[in-house]
Amino acid sequence: MANGNSKSWELKLPIAFAVWVPIVVFVILLGFRLGYEGRRYGMALSVAAVLFAFEFFLACPSVLDRARKFLGEHGGVLATLVPLFAVLIYTTTVTGNWKMALAGAAYCVLPPLLLARSTGKPSGTWEDYAAALIVWLPVEFRWMYHVFPYPGELSHTLTILLALSTGIAAFVLLRRMDGIGYEIVWRRRFSANVAIHFLIFAAIAAPLGMQMGFLKFDPTIARLRSLPLATVGIAFFTAWPEEFLFRGVLQNLLSRTLKNQWTGLAIASVIFGFSHILHAPFPNWKYVFLATIAGLFYGHVWMKTGSLFPGALVHALVDISWHLLFR
Repeated sequence: MANGNSKSWELKLPIAFAVWVPIVVFVILLGFRLGYEGRRYGMALSVAAVLFAFEFFLACPSVLDRARKFLGEHGGVLATLVPLFAVLIYTTTVTGNWKMALAGAAYCVLPPLLLARSTGKPSGTWEDYAAALIVWLPVEFRWMYHVFPYPGELSHTLTILLALSTGIAAFVLLRRMDGIGYEIVWRRRFSANVAIHFLIFAAIAAPLGMQMGFLKFDPTIARLRSLPLATVGIAFFTAWPEEFLFRGVLQNLLSRTLKNQWTGLAIASVIFGFSHILHAPFPNWKYVFLATIAGLFYGHVWMKTGSLFPGALVHALVDISWHLLFR
C-alpha cells in the first residue's frame, strides 16, 4: 500500500470531541421529537454515545498511540471490555433479555479470543479470517439487530457501533494488524485521489445504473432536507465501518495471504459486492454488480493512500449523491 506522502494534518482529540458532541446532541433532540424519553431511552443513547466515542476518538493518531502504549503488547484484550460492557449494560437496563445478553457477549468476546492465538504471527492466519467473519456475518444476516430492538430508529446504529467497536478492539488494539490505516490523517495527494476516484466511478456507475434500471434520476426537495441527517448516517455508520471491514481488514488479509495487492483488491471487491445481495428485491444482482465496481474504486483508494479515510470519503460521496439525486 502506498504510504509515502508526508502527513500534513491529523485528527486531534479536541476536534474529534467537537464533532462528537453535536452529533450526540442532535440524536438526543431527534429522539425527543420522535417521542422517546425516560430511563430506557437515556441508557440506550448513553451506550450509543460511548461506543461512538470509542470508535471515533481512536481514529485520532495520538489517542490510538496512547491507548496501545497503555494496554501494552499483550493487554489489548482489555479493550474488549468496552463493547462487552456496552452490550451488557444495554441488555440489562433497556431490554432485560438475558439470551440477547449472552449472544452479544459472545459476539464481543469470540473475535479477540481467536486473535489472541495469533499474537506475534504474520497477518493472514485462519484465526484472522474467522474473527473477521464473526464480526461481519451476524450483522450481514441481521442477527445482531435482535440485541438492540429499542429504540427502533437506533437499532441499526447501535448494531453497527457494536460491530465496529468489536472489530477495533480485536484487530487494531489486540492484533495490531499492520496496514489497516485506521487513523484519520490527510496527506498531500489525498485530495486528488478522492476527486479522481469519485468522478471516474460516478461517470461509470450513474449511466450504467440508469441503463440497467437500477437507478432513476429523481432529485427531490424532501431528499435535500434530509441531507444533513443522511450525511452523518452515511459517513459514520455506513462508509467508515464498511471501509474498515472490507478494505482495512479483509482486503488487507487477502493481499498479504496471496502476496498480491491486485488479487486481494479483486476478491475483496467481489465479496463486497455480494454483501449487497440481500437488499430487496432478493437476490439483487444489479446491486451486487455495481457494488463490486464500487469496491474496486474504494479498495484502490486504500491501496494508493494506505488510509481508510480517503476511501471512506469516496464511499460517502457516492452514497450521498445517490441519496440526493437518485432512487
